[in-house]
Amino acid sequence: MKAIVCKKYGSPDVLELKEVEKPFPTENQLLVKVHAASLNFGNLVLLKGKPFLARFAFGLTKPKYSIPGGDIAGTVEAVGKNVKLFKVGDEVFGDLSVCGWGGFAEYVTVPENTLALKPNNISFEEAAAVPMAGVTALQGLRDKGKIKAGHKVLIYGASGGVGTFAVQIAKAFGAEVTGICSTRNVEILRSIGADHIIDYTKEDFAQHKDCYDLVLGVNGSNSLSAYKSVLKQNGNFVHVGGSEAQLYQTLLLGPFISMTGSKKISSLLQRANQKDLHAVKELLESSKVKPIIDKGFKLSEITEAFNYFQEGHAQGKVVLTI
Repeated sequence: MKAIVCKKYGSPDVLELKEVEKPFPTENQLLVKVHAASLNFGNLVLLKGKPFLARFAFGLTKPKYSIPGGDIAGTVEAVGKNVKLFKVGDEVFGDLSVCGWGGFAEYVTVPENTLALKPNNISFEEAAAVPMAGVTALQGLRDKGKIKAGHKVLIYGASGGVGTFAVQIAKAFGAEVTGICSTRNVEILRSIGADHIIDYTKEDFAQHKDCYDLVLGVNGSNSLSAYKSVLKQNGNFVHVGGSEAQLYQTLLLGPFISMTGSKKISSLLQRANQKDLHAVKELLESSKVKPIIDKGFKLSEITEAFNYFQEGHAQGKVVLTI
């Protein structure tokens, strides 16, 4: 089978399209024929080995997982004898980041507790755009952010992969949502239901003092003090992504700020799980959430796909058709 192979950390140029041995499922696995996959920030970390702390999980001197790719959608081609939840021919989607990655390939073997049945109302490309970003948005809002109906929620980086899901999921929870983006992305936020939009090229969000119950920081390099200033008393700031400086501020200063005041600062480490994937699947099936895809590439165009993705200006998700 064809697969993308990464033997060393570096730029997208180190990725190679190669012929490799087709995997065979164990008694507890499924073999999935992959129709589509998508790119996430975790793919960049696995490619570059940055931030350095990530190497303790992904391999200290070279990538632990030679075939990258987390999010997939495809068709079950074979099942191990102990598999109970799926059968040959089922259309499935899921996040492989907790079971060895390997999604940038024509076939992959997967434990059954990693997948869910693909919603019938979306394509394979749309399904592949969902798992990591959708579950990240859900966990950030629900688990870390303690979102409730009527909350005023601010999402910084609202037009990207996680951000577009966060806007829609927050609306599904009954929140009043403000999205922050650049001028070129205003219409996208309108189309997915944002109640208010702040164009950061024209307005400083930090002027909105004490306005929000929950702030989700998906991208950017803003200081913690700026985020803290727009929180109401007992409000929550959840760091999902952004600059390394912002991450370290959150990890080092967040616990102290949270202990010494009423405003809470925390960082989300997303963990894929089947229950949350099913929760996002229900939102997709009810059309409360729809994947936003910016651009598609072929598997052979993996270098171009990563170069485009790492520019950081994608409107929604970048998808590979396999």
